[in-house]
This record gives sequence, structure tokens and C-alpha cells, in this order.
Amino acid sequence: MLLTNTSNVRKVIIAGAGPGDPELITVKLQHRLAESEVIICDRLVNPQIINKYAPASVTVIQVGKQGYNDASISQDAINELLVKHALLGHQVMRLKGGDVAFFSNVLDELFSLTANDIPFEIIPGITAAAGASAYAGIPLTARGFSQGVQWITFNPSANFHPEKWRFLATTSDTLVFYMASKALGSLAELLLRYMSNKKDVPVAVIEQATTPYQKVSIATLRTCEEKFANQSFASPSLVIVGEVVRLHEQFKWFEVLDSSGSVFNTLVKQ
Repeated sequence: MLLTNTSNVRKVIIAGAGPGDPELITVKLQHRLAESEVIICDRLVNPQIINKYAPASVTVIQVGKQGYNDASISQDAINELLVKHALLGHQVMRLKGGDVAFFSNVLDELFSLTANDIPFEIIPGITAAAGASAYAGIPLTARGFSQGVQWITFNPSANFHPEKWRFLATTSDTLVFYMASKALGSLAELLLRYMSNKKDVPVAVIEQATTPYQKVSIATLRTCEEKFANQSFASPSLVIVGEVVRLHEQFKWFEVLDSSGSVFNTLVKQ
């Protein structure tokens, strides 16, 4: 969509709202929320953030996209909303879960804004991997465990070249898989195929990280397909594979509740 009336255009704010805990946002985002007139909002943004920091008069447009859901709003429609409200002179915020640039469609949105001569500002946020690992007591890199980390998306229908999996099998980096929990069996099978000498590498699945509903499930590559065969993971979930996962039991600190209201992490959040 290409429009040309830019006489009333104001800068569009593209911001990351963090992984879930409403306190994990930047001071700059707080300020920009207070100025917002239209918020075009992702599904995974904690509504408490808008309720607390945005004006009561703000218009919130939910554009949540969801994996494996063909009914989700299209990226083209989101782009059109951004351009439309910016050209109407509204102070627009595009609010994304996590960070704005980790496995999001920010590039499409930037192309649409620049094609219409609409200025923008980008405010980074804490990405899901950083929030989930910190609240699970799993440092993504740690001396003696891992000197690097790789962020990867996984879709079993995608055409993954065998060379990619051979490379992952040889690295000692921590592997963080976004959008993989619904296909954990397929992921484990692929990793085992190429990491046959690393069957006991630990695996963590972290559900609804940094929220009161956070849950951490631990297995190994050898056991996770069987252990998680009948388990349905809540969205969003993140998968961490690597030796650093062994640190969870020692350093878990975040108090969370299970469905019955019982505490299942023993260390209390201060």
C-alpha cells in the first residue's frame, strides 16, 4: 500500500513489550505509551502494560498472530493499519511481544512505513529467550558450560538443509528454539539424528515465562520425546537445549504456581 498524504504524519513508535512480566519494560516505552493515541498490539503483550501506562482514551487494535492458525491477521493488513493511522495524524505505537526484531515481521512494517515517507522510532525490548532463561535460572552462556548461544525458529514443515543440523550437532553453543514447543517430538528426532553422541544433553521447555504461570519442564534429548509425548505446552513456550540447562535446579528462583495454586519452585522471588 502506497499513499502520499504525509502533511499530518507523526512518528510511528515500534516497541518491544518484553516477555510477559509488566515490569520488564523500558522507561522510554513507558513515556511513549503515555503519548499514544492508537496502539496496534500483538497477542503476547501483557495487557497490564497498556492498562497501566497508556491513556484511558487510547484505541487498542489487537492484531495477534499465532503459529499454526490460518485465521490470524495477515501481515499486509497490519502494515495497512500502521500506514492508515499514521497518515490520519494519530500517534501510533506498534507494540510487539518480546523484542521488536527477534523473529518478528518488523522488516515488512519498516518497508511499508518508509515507502509512505512515515518516520519511525524503534524501542528494543527484552526478548523471550533472555526473559525465560533468566527467570528459570538458566544463564544462556556460562564458563564451563557454553561460550555461545544460537536463536533458532523451528517449523517441522520447513525445508531444513541437513548441513544446518550437522552444524548444530557439532556446536557446544546453547540452542534456543522459538515456536518449537508444538513440534517438540519432530525437533527431538532431528536433533537426535545428528547428535547421537549427545543424547543426554538436557532440554528445558519454559511456558509463559516471567509470568505467574511460568512452568519449566526438564528432560534430555534421549527422553524428551517420550516424556513430553502427551503433554501440551501453553503458548508461548520456549525450548532451550544445552549443558546450561543443568543449572536450572540449582539456580531456579522465581516462585510460580501450578493449576491448583501450589508452589512448585522452592525458592521465593524477593
